[in-house]
Amino acid sequence: MKFLNLFSKPVLVLLLYWIMLILAVFSIGRFHFLFDKPIYILIFSTVAFFIIITSIVSTIIFKKWKSLIIILSVCILSTYGINLLIEDILDEATLAMYQDPSTNSKNKIGSIQNGDIIFQTSMSSQSKAIQLATNSKYSHMGIIYDNSGSLSVFEAGQSVRLTPLKEWIKRGENEHYVIKRLENADQILSSTTLTKMKRIGERYMGKPYDIYLEWTDDKIYCSELVWKIYRQATGIEIGELEQLADFDLTNEIVKAKINQRYGDNIPMDEKVISPATMFDSDKLIIVK
Repeated sequence: MKFLNLFSKPVLVLLLYWIMLILAVFSIGRFHFLFDKPIYILIFSTVAFFIIITSIVSTIIFKKWKSLIIILSVCILSTYGINLLIEDILDEATLAMYQDPSTNSKNKIGSIQNGDIIFQTSMSSQSKAIQLATNSKYSHMGIIYDNSGSLSVFEAGQSVRLTPLKEWIKRGENEHYVIKRLENADQILSSTTLTKMKRIGERYMGKPYDIYLEWTDDKIYCSELVWKIYRQATGIEIGELEQLADFDLTNEIVKAKINQRYGDNIPMDEKVISPATMFDSDKLIIVK
């Protein structure tokens, strides 16, 4: 009973529980070299679970209700915090999977490179209409940059801005995305060219999203932003320019969105570049 009574003491129980949680996190995080077998994660997690169950039984047997409430409350909060930490570690691990230790190029972040183009299915209200009109799964895109040591996406969302890559991915449908790159990016996307791309992008920073898909620089939409930056910085046109009339406007969802935006004055000859035609460009190769 003396042994069981030890598990009714909040300070001791929580200390042991935290130690097990920290060891479990180390097993999947940056310190996994200390415990180089996956079984350690299961061991530490099981011990932490055993500590809590034993503590609950102990406090109930000895009728230490205040200790029970303290232990359960702190454990729940601790577990929630650890889950958030693990999510961040796994996100970092996902990017680390693509690291290339053999290169020291300033333009590379793992196998992801400065200037790579990323596509996703947006959750915005107009996404479905874009997908139907362009016969494509993807409705949003941006350019990946190394922003002071962290990956960000330069995009035209509600406005032109830099969004952390992890945040950008989470916004997409099922967090699915595809990263593509110029086929000869190593020759074209030099440090000088990338600097030029970023400077061109700065001209658009903060500009509002163009819901009317006009070929102007006053407002701008996602694929237009990426296309213009690449065209001005490298001379390369990714994807074929089209007109609004080239899209499939027969679906009722598309018709409703077109009517909402233009009414009876649909600019069928408006120059347009879509995520679909850029995604299908033979100038790009799939990276991820």
